[in-house]
Amino acid sequence: MSVKNCWEIKNCGREPGGVNAGELGVCPAATDISCNGINSGKNAGRICWAIAGTFCCGKVQGDFAQKSVFCMSCEVFRQVKEEEGPDHFILLKPGQLYQTTPR
Repeated sequence: MSVKNCWEIKNCGREPGGVNAGELGVCPAATDISCNGINSGKNAGRICWAIAGTFCCGKVQGDFAQKSVFCMSCEVFRQVKEEEGPDHFILLKPGQLYQTTPR
């Protein structure tokens, strides 16, 4: 089964060489090599919700804590979660912590 990355699912054109990359810039999810292979994706293309500064719905998004509710209702998140299944789905980048209250 061939899986799609977020820029392919959303058809945003913000991957390197994409139709909107020159005008809007390249999305961090498309270039974050530290996430390559997570959820079977290229770079952070299948864990974009864990990447700060992605450009979704026409505006720059924050970090995971700020955008988690929005992202968990996104078709990319739902599709990746379903395709990977409960035994292989990865929610956060390795070493990423989710903290709900400041210390």
